[in-house]
Amino acid sequence: MSKIKTTLVLGVGNNLLTDEGVGIHVINRLQEQFPHKESVTFVDGGTLSFSLAGLLAEHDQLIVVDAARTGGSPGSVVCYEGSDMDRYLTGNRQSVHEVSLTDLLDIARLSDHYPEKRALVGIEPGSLDWGEKPSDPVAKAIPSAVRMVVDLIDRWGVDGD
Repeated sequence: MSKIKTTLVLGVGNNLLTDEGVGIHVINRLQEQFPHKESVTFVDGGTLSFSLAGLLAEHDQLIVVDAARTGGSPGSVVCYEGSDMDRYLTGNRQSVHEVSLTDLLDIARLSDHYPEKRALVGIEPGSLDWGEKPSDPVAKAIPSAVRMVVDLIDRWGVDGD
């Protein structure tokens, strides 16, 4: 019998900066709609910190939800899996987070806990001004991002399917 894989879904961002907080808004929606999803942990990772390394090590798979500048129109949703995620994160990205996601994944790699299955679900921000709510295009994209995360979870088979 094979072990059921566990998945960490990590929403990151600063929810005081309009669209920068979209990862947190998506995690909140996932927690509301799927509170008992088997083998899945939904976490508000805030602006990231090294304390998340232990949590990452406890899971087999990783899905990160964050604002992502990809050149698309505000509210467009992208998904980068595996090496595509790695390439995106090592590109010329600016982060307002205390610790970058790349730093966190480097810790996982060095401690032999690098998730084989990993993905970044990103939403193109339109505004990074002060504000606790996302801009309209980004708010309208939240349900699409939620579906994308759930589709990844289901496809990766974390519920034993």
